[in-house]
Amino acid sequence: MKEAAVERALTFIEPGPVVLVTTSDGDRDNVMTISWTMAIDFDQLIVITTGSWNYSFGALMRTGECCVCIPPAGMARTVVGIGMVSGEDTDKFSEFGLTKIRAKIVGAPMIGECMSCLECRVVDYIEKYGFIVLKVLRVVENEDVKDRRILHAVGDGTFFADGERINLREEMRAKLPPRL
Repeated sequence: MKEAAVERALTFIEPGPVVLVTTSDGDRDNVMTISWTMAIDFDQLIVITTGSWNYSFGALMRTGECCVCIPPAGMARTVVGIGMVSGEDTDKFSEFGLTKIRAKIVGAPMIGECMSCLECRVVDYIEKYGFIVLKVLRVVENEDVKDRRILHAVGDGTFFADGERINLREEMRAKLPPRL
């Protein structure tokens, strides 16, 4: 073992998958890349971290709804590109060739190129940390997306894609909620 810079801590414990969060203010749809995500529990509560530095934040807080879309690892360059420009002056759906699909519950669109999309409502905002707690209302999966690898940001400009899937469902059955 050797000492490492304390700033590297996040590169070892970076949270959940990189996601694309869509919003709509009624006139304009937007999408932002978020790499700070996590599930809270089995009651469909998740957290994303963002703030006023993201153009989509205003629409998200005004409408209280969004779609959290999970892109496959093959979209890594698109995901980074989306995060590098502002929706204030860029139509990211056009710029990056993303297909909008109308959501059933929320006003924000889903993204057709993603492997799944979660329609969500804001249930809490912890301003001090930029935590937006979302309740997942609906989940759709896109079985046409063959790349099922989930993209994870390390926090230093590098990424990992999920590899081998290890199935231990039977060993954990007693702890899993029904329908999972």
